[in-house]
Amino acid sequence: MPNQDTEKAWNYHLGTKHTYESIRKSTHFLDWANQPLPFKAYLDLPPISLPPAAERTGVPVLSALAGLPEVSKVEKLPNLKNLAHLLFFSAGITKRRRGEILFRAAACTGALYEIELYLVCGPLPNLPAGIYHFSPRDLALRRLREGDFSGVVIAAAAEEPSVLQAPVVVVSTGTYWRNAWKYQARTYRHFGWDNGTILANLLAVAAGLKLPARLVCGFADEEVNALLGLEADREVSLSLVAVGHTEFQPPAPPSELLPLELKTVPLSRTEVGYPAMRELHAASSLPTAEEVVAWRAGSIDSVPPPPPAGDLLPLCPLDEGQMPQDTLEDVILRRGSSRRFLREPISLAQLSTILERSTGGIDADFLAPSGAGLNELYLIVNAVEGLKPGAYFYRASDRALEALRYGDFRNRAAYLALEQSLAGDAAVTVFFLADLNRCLARLGNRGYRAVQLEAGILGGKLYLAAYAHRLGATGLTFYDDDVIQFFSPHAAGKSAVFLVAIGQPARRPADA
Repeated sequence: MPNQDTEKAWNYHLGTKHTYESIRKSTHFLDWANQPLPFKAYLDLPPISLPPAAERTGVPVLSALAGLPEVSKVEKLPNLKNLAHLLFFSAGITKRRRGEILFRAAACTGALYEIELYLVCGPLPNLPAGIYHFSPRDLALRRLREGDFSGVVIAAAAEEPSVLQAPVVVVSTGTYWRNAWKYQARTYRHFGWDNGTILANLLAVAAGLKLPARLVCGFADEEVNALLGLEADREVSLSLVAVGHTEFQPPAPPSELLPLELKTVPLSRTEVGYPAMRELHAASSLPTAEEVVAWRAGSIDSVPPPPPAGDLLPLCPLDEGQMPQDTLEDVILRRGSSRRFLREPISLAQLSTILERSTGGIDADFLAPSGAGLNELYLIVNAVEGLKPGAYFYRASDRALEALRYGDFRNRAAYLALEQSLAGDAAVTVFFLADLNRCLARLGNRGYRAVQLEAGILGGKLYLAAYAHRLGATGLTFYDDDVIQFFSPHAAGKSAVFLVAIGQPARRPADA
């Protein structure tokens, strides 16, 4: 079983690490004349316009982020307006500047937007059953297949209960070249990060709409790719989100799935291949429903951290009545990625609220029980009122920060973030670290996908929670081994996965 040959994941991870030397030896440059298009465009499919997402749920963003959704026992069928809301505030175009420079609802590495969203749905109010692609550019759906193919996804997901009872399944895919144009083989890490920020929005918006939503990463890859008509050497399925609840029994999957031969606009003049990321994807794919069931049995519980060795500083989040009441939609519309921070402090209450509301758990098939996590949070605090500057570990179960060591580490934070001053100027930089040995032992190569995806979702939640407080945030890359060395001995044996810097933006986020 290729998924259990975890040497593949380790080879990829080690081979795509950033080091001081690798950055300086790189000869890669950006060929602007060959930059990929930021949209997938079908040539011959007519658009089905979605209604503009003008209404608001009225749900404060910090409430939507707070915790896990309740499992629905009653019929929850999204209509076309609900789907438009969900898709726009997850992956839609929220700002247009200087003509064709477009900004989306969720952050993305390099603003290259390599993640596509598809819908697999049975009959819904105002939308016939079918397979649809979401086009952010014109806020429209395009139907790839007519009819109810839910049975194909149900079979591919090994009859995972939420998928079995979902009237809609949102499929995320990653397009290699669109991101690899800039980031080369490291793109496969970015698939997790960039899909994760979109899903952070999607899960929060679903909560705001009171629609149950569950993340599913266990499925037979080739079956879903074929259903969507993907060219798997260019674009691959990454995750499913089961949305809504119905007792309606979909038809059985067809005995034969006819191939789709749909023409799309080429991304750019030429494409460069990076075999390492395709090899990891193949090695982390699950060929049959039986292997999906076996993989899901390895879902991971939390492991309690060791007893604290340093000062334990309790969090002091804002009371519910003191929290910002900005709605989920308003925060998404004004969210950006900060390009410069002021060296001004944030409050401990703000940091505490951001951490607690962003890490309440994710309802996912690779986490058991719900609320467990693969990633742990380490912080470099530069300017937080009530905290000494220093390095900290977030002990979620204790609702506290454990001091690892005190000191002014602004310069070190900037160095660790690939020598980007943003991390040094920020009030706090949050590093996501994971025990890859344990994760890969339980989940195989596909666990590598899960680790990166969970970090992206948590990072996306941090973004929204920070912007709810009128702060700024930005995701950054890093020198892998230097991050572990800095936080050791506490972080010994772990791997760096992602980081988000939070602080006072030089340009204050404007009202939506």
